[in-house]
Amino acid sequence: MHLNTDGWLDIAEPLASPHHNDRPDADDISLLVIHNISLPPQEYGDRYISALFLGTLPAQRHEHPYLDEIADLRVAAHFLILRDGHIKQYVPTTARAWHAGISTYEGRENCNDFSIGIELNGSDHQPYTLRQYQALAALTRAIMSCAVTRASPRRASPATATSRQRAKPTPARPLTGPTTVGYSPARRRPDPLRAADTKV
Repeated sequence: MHLNTDGWLDIAEPLASPHHNDRPDADDISLLVIHNISLPPQEYGDRYISALFLGTLPAQRHEHPYLDEIADLRVAAHFLILRDGHIKQYVPTTARAWHAGISTYEGRENCNDFSIGIELNGSDHQPYTLRQYQALAALTRAIMSCAVTRASPRRASPATATSRQRAKPTPARPLTGPTTVGYSPARRRPDPLRAADTKV
């Protein structure tokens, strides 16, 4: 698994999202933010996730009430890891994907500026799969060997990046789980796709 000089992963399925812009400092990539996502909630697969990240969800908004609520958001992570471990990439790591919303981490605001966003297809209510953990571990190693350019790489969940609150374990994130994949066992925000997260 390897990232090329343009920031694309060799084994990932590339799907170019318009929901990104230039990083203010191209040499500062120092944080991984690990999210989870299922669209509609608790339903797995990438059909609607890809449509959201690619900006085509408005055409499918009538298919579920929740989709209608989020169809106009402009968001995308760099990567999505599906339940079988398959990786899709929407934004090159060299670009600033719109995934973390209004965020602060260790005193620094606008985490999108210096982070890479990875979505796990899942929820807080069901464990991730072994293949997802394996893919996340391999992806993290690839990013750290090629893309992390300043200081020590840091990993955080969205909640760590905003409130830095510790949390009770959930089925998806047991506190005794495999921490080597770079996942911080902290509570994520209840809804990562609120309007505040659009184009930030």
